[in-house]
Amino acid sequence: MNPFDLKGKAALVTGGNGGIGLGMAKGLAQAGAAIAIAGRDMKKNSAAVEVLKGFGNLVFSLEADLKDERSCRGMVEEAARKLGRLDILVNNAGMNIRKAPQDLPFEAWREVLAVNLDSAFVCSQAAYPHLKGAGAGKILNTGSMMSIFGAAYLAAYAASKGGIVQLTKALAAAWAKDNIQVNAVLPGWIDTDLTRGAREQLPGLNERILARTPAGRWGAPADLAGIAVFLCSPASDFVTGTAIPVDGGYSSLG
Repeated sequence: MNPFDLKGKAALVTGGNGGIGLGMAKGLAQAGAAIAIAGRDMKKNSAAVEVLKGFGNLVFSLEADLKDERSCRGMVEEAARKLGRLDILVNNAGMNIRKAPQDLPFEAWREVLAVNLDSAFVCSQAAYPHLKGAGAGKILNTGSMMSIFGAAYLAAYAASKGGIVQLTKALAAAWAKDNIQVNAVLPGWIDTDLTRGAREQLPGLNERILARTPAGRWGAPADLAGIAVFLCSPASDFVTGTAIPVDGGYSSLG
């Protein structure tokens, strides 16, 4: 028996149409899972579905507004209905607004918290009956280096990602009795559209990241595939409440 085998399992990946989310979705699909991805950009959704179809499993996309509770709950129910079951939830959707805290409008604070943290809670709550009913389940939350460190221009983002770690621990403690494992990954500096924009805006960022990262490179979305398979497969059945950095050693330097 292959403990990393996900054949017969069904996964919903929010923000799965690009970047880290798509990297994790690819890993799950390659391991045999059927995949529903959720995102607001239908063009990106369609492109991601075409990529994931190459693994030969059932794949489809859903459009959802993750700032809205009703939309989150409807998305989870639709995914479970179309997949025929739900075994895995990956709460990956996220956003950021870069402003000094004294200049950050409260509406912007609430928007970042709603997408990054509120949606993870609501989607997990909506998925719980499906996972419990299946007799086992996995929830994987995407945190960040900002779950550990602070940054002057990322007050809302850092607060939301710190909250993700504590939410992960709380859900893990509450749902262990139902054989549901809840864990988080904390990606480091990963080469995505979002971080490419940051490099353009912040001179010297690339050099600073490379100098601090022991692995000597930026991460790629594919670097999240293996950890996603591990934390969403039977291989991690005795692992819950953890937050694992995937950062090339960046956080190991303190």
